[in-house]
Amino acid sequence: MAFQTALSGLNAASGNLNVTGHNIANASTTGFKKSRADFADVYAVSFGGVSKTATGSGVRLASVTQQFTQGNIDFTDNNLDLAISGEGFFVLNDNGTFLYSRAGNFSVDRDGYVVNAHGQRVQQYAVDPNTGIVSNFTPTDLQLNLGANPASPTTRIDINVNLDAGVTPIDSTAYPALVAAPVPDPNTYNFSTTTTIYDSLGVTHEATLYFRKDDTMPANEWEATLAITDIDGTINVMDTVTVQFSSNGTLLTTGDQDFLATSGPWTPSTGAAPFTTFDINFAGSTQFGANSAVNALSQDGYTTGRLSGISVDSNGVLFARYTNGQSSTVGAIAMARFSNPNGLQQVGDTNWAATFESGDVLPGQAGTGTFGQIQSGALEASNVDISKQLVNMIIAQRDFQANAKMITTEDQVTQTIINIR
Repeated sequence: MAFQTALSGLNAASGNLNVTGHNIANASTTGFKKSRADFADVYAVSFGGVSKTATGSGVRLASVTQQFTQGNIDFTDNNLDLAISGEGFFVLNDNGTFLYSRAGNFSVDRDGYVVNAHGQRVQQYAVDPNTGIVSNFTPTDLQLNLGANPASPTTRIDINVNLDAGVTPIDSTAYPALVAAPVPDPNTYNFSTTTTIYDSLGVTHEATLYFRKDDTMPANEWEATLAITDIDGTINVMDTVTVQFSSNGTLLTTGDQDFLATSGPWTPSTGAAPFTTFDINFAGSTQFGANSAVNALSQDGYTTGRLSGISVDSNGVLFARYTNGQSSTVGAIAMARFSNPNGLQQVGDTNWAATFESGDVLPGQAGTGTFGQIQSGALEASNVDISKQLVNMIIAQRDFQANAKMITTEDQVTQTIINIR
């Protein structure tokens, strides 16, 4: 009996050494979670229970328990390196099978999918671009648009301008109207400003606002004419509107003014979609006794662009930035948790699979509820403490030596009995 008891001790100590060795080997593995060997004593149990004089039958390895404590956060220079600070797992798609991991060392493959080192695709949840809140917890592959970001034609211009209240009105007899083609006569307007606009193909054109006050107009009234210069040099007059101010110089006219194409829709020579109207907002414009000047000028169009960078916020929302200055919300990094993480099955490559014991998958967004936050440009290190593991190794080694000595001692006792004459 003592041989079997000592042998069980050898097996248990060997299992402890195996667990400790596995932990030490993965001390530098990103997202690795250490394990602990749990033991249980062994007794021979009969129908009547355990005898009061039973000495026990040894020990057995009851379980190897994973320890899902937080690892240290190490910062990197890669925005797609993601670390979870708190509870939760990343969701990965391995050819149709969902796996879960704490290792966030991700990259982009040739097709734009965000993947880990084994080609498993990171999952995302659809997100409301205005609130950044997940709107659908159905996981899908996270893919970045590596192609061109489409252009957006200009539909609105915002301008804040001061028009000189003391300007000398134009002689309407000599210059009855603003001449817009081929080049406007400077004598036909008092002030002008130009900005760049974009057509539906992303090609730039010059849009010029001409402000005119002649001697036939009331003191606080101006005419504003919009003209667009095509890339071939053709000038296309859109419309003329009246801009009125109060006696204290503030804008009376409604801020938004529609400038219609006077000769029907204007189609740029680039073949882009035609322009039919522009909305120009004069809100905040004034007529004070100072030189005419533009205080602010912007427009809502932009040209095409290519992906220039990405960023991930603490809630896992991924933003793509493009060379045209635009950005877009791609989605939210899919997160999942389990009621019993220790029930997850280790499948290698620092991944886990759901099991009956782990419970159902509980999806969620980082930074909400009990889910941890995501740190971009960082990785979660292994939670293995080398010092503790070395101490465990010494203890397991002593256990092994003691059980081996027990076998030697039992052998000596047995030999003594055999040698009795």
